[in-house]
Amino acid sequence: MDGSDLKVPAPLVSPAALVRGADAECAPISRIVAEVATQCPGERISLGEMAEAFGDRAFGLLILLLLLPALLPGLASVFGTPILILGIQMGIGMRVPRLPGFIRRMTIRRSDLLMLTNVSSSWLRRIERYVRPRPGMFVSPFGDRLVGWLSAYVALMLILPGPGTNGPPAFGNIVMALGLVEHDSRVVGIGVALTVLGCAFATAVLVLIAWFGFEAVRWML
Repeated sequence: MDGSDLKVPAPLVSPAALVRGADAECAPISRIVAEVATQCPGERISLGEMAEAFGDRAFGLLILLLLLPALLPGLASVFGTPILILGIQMGIGMRVPRLPGFIRRMTIRRSDLLMLTNVSSSWLRRIERYVRPRPGMFVSPFGDRLVGWLSAYVALMLILPGPGTNGPPAFGNIVMALGLVEHDSRVVGIGVALTVLGCAFATAVLVLIAWFGFEAVRWML
């Protein structure tokens, strides 16, 4: 990503229309990524462009697309700050994201966006097969706030350095965001459970690192 600006395409298309127009046999992430790349022209697509185009469903979409690269080694911390801002805004009940200028101008190449579909692990692809709209507690305003605060905590885990602490929280958050975009309360609930477990693991690792570091400094002194 870089800081170049892109103009918002017209006409704007809702995510629901994109999903309906996509091949129903494709996995949800593949459909979403392919349709975003198709509907947003240009070599690079900005986060501000996607936020404008997807309105009140932009939270789930942006968090999902920012988290997919977090499964790749060395890239997680780059996307932590935008996810943190989105998570906090969602947690306090905002319906559409309000991105700061420097984040709105962040862009991703269309080719890289399409390649993100290959990042999904075999476990995520299994979950994708069962994703469909399901009403329930986790797609309510309460569920949106819960997803937002958990996403903010995941972002902190991505920003803080720690061996093996990125993957588990990011995977659970991806499942949550996927369920959010597809209005699937069951999948969001599964994602919540996975995210809590992943964050507990990452937090334990970071606490142990801090403790060993403190003990090492005390021993040297």
